[in-house]
Amino acid sequence: QLGTAIGFLLPPVLVPNTPNDIDLMAHNISIMFYGTAIVSTLLFFLAGVVFEEKPKYPPSHSQAVLRTMPPEDYSYKQSIINLFKNIPFVLLLISYGIMTGAFYSVSTLLNQMIVTHYEGEEVNAGRIGLTLVVAGMVGSIICGLWLDYTKTYKQTTLIVYILSFIGMVVFTFTLDLGYLIVVFVTGGVLGFFMTGYIPLGFEFAVEITYPESEGTSSGLLNASAQIFGIIFTLVQGKLTTNYSPRAGNLFLCAWMFVGIILTALIKSDLRRHNLNSGIMNVDIKAVPVDSPGEHETCNTLKMQSAL
Repeated sequence: QLGTAIGFLLPPVLVPNTPNDIDLMAHNISIMFYGTAIVSTLLFFLAGVVFEEKPKYPPSHSQAVLRTMPPEDYSYKQSIINLFKNIPFVLLLISYGIMTGAFYSVSTLLNQMIVTHYEGEEVNAGRIGLTLVVAGMVGSIICGLWLDYTKTYKQTTLIVYILSFIGMVVFTFTLDLGYLIVVFVTGGVLGFFMTGYIPLGFEFAVEITYPESEGTSSGLLNASAQIFGIIFTLVQGKLTTNYSPRAGNLFLCAWMFVGIILTALIKSDLRRHNLNSGIMNVDIKAVPVDSPGEHETCNTLKMQSAL
């Protein structure tokens, strides 16, 4: 998210609007692209050298159980099939794609929307984008802390979805008032909730799909977001160009309302949380090796692990 914020701020500065000097604009664009390539390459090598595949010790009982499963028992294809048979996950997959795709579309077309109503304010458009994403970073942290404290996955996800919808409606109808400060405020509120939803969606998905691989469910969520993001950006861009930014934003509002309904229909089956809570709430006592109840205790733990 910080990278996205920088991506909003730097391009208008590195590539100022110089319609009368195309060569200068091309030179500035090349500098921006070479800089991006250098940073990306550096990050690629850092990821290869610094990152570890997994932590030395499992962070929770649910992860410890997954590590006891033989690698040969895992099938990526079967995992995909299992996820698509999971109706709550399918509903989340669509609703997550709608919300995140709408955020991608707004982020992509923000400059065009701002310049339509505030001519010559390209730099401020970048600052509004910066405000949107920085507020979203704060929202992500707060939503994550709240979720970790309350474990109210569905309720929190639904409330944030509704607040994002309200923020989008307010942003839509205040964009053309002629006051940039209003756009800064509404953009910040919108970013706070829309970006704050992203970690909620990932965590909720892991809960309702456990013990399926987190990488598989997260990958499908990302794919859904990209698909909806491409479609929304193309359609909203067309509506914005042919009609007005309000028409494009109302298109997103309609889809976000559909996302609220889908989120409300998700059955909250917190598999991972239930497993962790079940183990942590048990008063575990040491059992002598020769105790007649040893085998029963082992079998009970195995059954809990299997569940």
